[in-house]
Amino acid sequence: MPYERELAVALEAAALATEYLKTEYAAFVMVPNAPASISTHADRESQEIILKHLHAAFPTDGLVAEEKTPTLAASPINPTRQWVVDPIDGTRGFALKNGEYSTMIGLTVNGKPVVGVVGEPSLDRLTYAVEGGGCWRKDGDGDEVMCTVTTTSQVDLATLTQSHSTPGKPPKPVVRRLQPGKVVETYSAGIKLAQVARGEVDLYVNDYPEFHDWDVCAGEVLVVEAGGTVSEHTGDPVRYGIIGAKRKSGLLASNGLLHQEAIDRLTKGNG
Repeated sequence: MPYERELAVALEAAALATEYLKTEYAAFVMVPNAPASISTHADRESQEIILKHLHAAFPTDGLVAEEKTPTLAASPINPTRQWVVDPIDGTRGFALKNGEYSTMIGLTVNGKPVVGVVGEPSLDRLTYAVEGGGCWRKDGDGDEVMCTVTTTSQVDLATLTQSHSTPGKPPKPVVRRLQPGKVVETYSAGIKLAQVARGEVDLYVNDYPEFHDWDVCAGEVLVVEAGGTVSEHTGDPVRYGIIGAKRKSGLLASNGLLHQEAIDRLTKGNG
């Protein structure tokens, strides 16, 4: 299977980060009303743990990651093979100590995501995939189980996952446009993409004005290998390696069956 060694190393890196983050999370003092932009020492140290492990195994590969750390600064430039890492995706969930954060490790080859690992340390959940090898999950001490997306074919009956809304405020624009049957909320794009891949929800929409490759890369592999579809709101493929790793065209991840209907509702609006 292509990229089998890369997947093994990514899983090792995720395990090392998970061990560290569990200890840090237990000792971390909660930050009430933590902003979405919050960053902690745990983000930076977790990133160093991951990047050092990846670099030791693949010293010529490029590294793309969220935090400014020494290993990232010293990494080679290699647009052909790039590891894309978010050491704590959903740091707000980490800071609020509600367990809603993840570690995301992805690999792109010639701009295409081919390996993805999403770990949820506090929930003891691991979801991973490699191109052509399917998507798999492992919860706690349970067995590895292949993931498959849902078979829901109408947006009206679909479950949408999104970030937490503000109590007392109207539904978010995405909810108003899609009008899904149900909405569930959690921090962390990694968790949301894993939910789609695991068949726990039907779709996820990211409409932030700006987000980054590391918010998406690992999770895209999970969804695609589980049988789903990932695109920009227009239906165009997600492009990686743009300067600054910035994304401004939105993201839609779904089970594939309702992808076009969701695009139509997102682009045309629905009230």
